[in-house]
Amino acid sequence: MHSQMFINLPVKDLPRSRKFFESMGYAFNPQFSNDQGACLVLGEHSFAMLLTHAFFAGFTPKPIGDPQQTTNSLIALSCASREKVDELVKLAVAAGATTPKPANDMGFMYQHGFHDLDGHVWEVFGWRRSLLEYVS
Repeated sequence: MHSQMFINLPVKDLPRSRKFFESMGYAFNPQFSNDQGACLVLGEHSFAMLLTHAFFAGFTPKPIGDPQQTTNSLIALSCASREKVDELVKLAVAAGATTPKPANDMGFMYQHGFHDLDGHVWEVFGWRRSLLEYVS
């Protein structure tokens, strides 16, 4: 198993993206942040590296896609409750995010989401029970 997870996302305006996530209550690890990238702390072992386009391009020979035009990934984050899901989406919208669709209560899971300032899709959900209970 993996001990940590890092998602790398290209962003057009790093200071603006940092301000967006900070306004939602997220912190950045200064040890892994500079003017080319910022380490967004999503959880104890989960991080998103927000990278300028020029820096991101150094990691791949492929062109950088435009998440405003196409969806290349869905970043899913679990929350402790339905209220936390709604709170996070509300904070994101207040900071400039858009919501692609209304919240969805599926009984076993409550889900909502937002598109960040660059258009990356963040799915936010809360389970009714521990996910492990569903497979045991």
